[in-house]
Amino acid sequence: MESYEALMATLALMLGSSWASGINIYAVIAILGLGGSTGHIDLPSELSVLQDPLVIGAAAVMYVVHFFVDKIPGADTAWDTIHTFIRIPAGAMLAAGTVGDTTPALEVAAGLLGGSVAATTHATKSGARVMINTSPEPVSNWSASLTEDVLVLSGMWAALNHPEVFLILFVIFMGFSVWALPKLWRFIKLLLNKLAKFLGVKTSPIAANDTPLSTQAHESKSLQTSKQLTKRTDSE
Repeated sequence: MESYEALMATLALMLGSSWASGINIYAVIAILGLGGSTGHIDLPSELSVLQDPLVIGAAAVMYVVHFFVDKIPGADTAWDTIHTFIRIPAGAMLAAGTVGDTTPALEVAAGLLGGSVAATTHATKSGARVMINTSPEPVSNWSASLTEDVLVLSGMWAALNHPEVFLILFVIFMGFSVWALPKLWRFIKLLLNKLAKFLGVKTSPIAANDTPLSTQAHESKSLQTSKQLTKRTDSE
């Protein structure tokens, strides 16, 4: 029973930290660091560095910066773009650190899983914020940003105190992300096409590489037939 609880706690911490990292990495580091330094969270030895006051202070400062930048329309999208190179690697490292002093293979596997989870949440957050930015008023940006802050805090609390509940909610969230991401991507492509037309940049609705292979083969065959008929006509 104890081994089962330990497994659930480790799994929830690994997935919770990587999931939340894709939304707000600085809040995750501050929560884990403060919890570990005060004795409320038993961190693995690999994550003990998060308890250092310097790390906690840096995370707190960056969280304050994130808090305000994330609520400015346009600036939040630029901030998300930059953090593509921060949230995903950080989520992978936190996930690898949560499994503790185990085999290198398990650490690599945890890192890959954590990076994938962080990438999924980051893409969902970033895509949703691009869609929200099409609205001219700033209220929706503030509401979305505050909702994300509450989501990270409540998610981390659930992962640390109620692992089974968090894991169920995690599966639901990931399922929603898999369903929503293609729709968000199509919306972003449509938005970029409209922006390109507004700027006078010519765009093609279907790229050459997007043409089905069967269509390409049919067009090639038709072209060859046309050339043969032309040659016959010229010879006659």
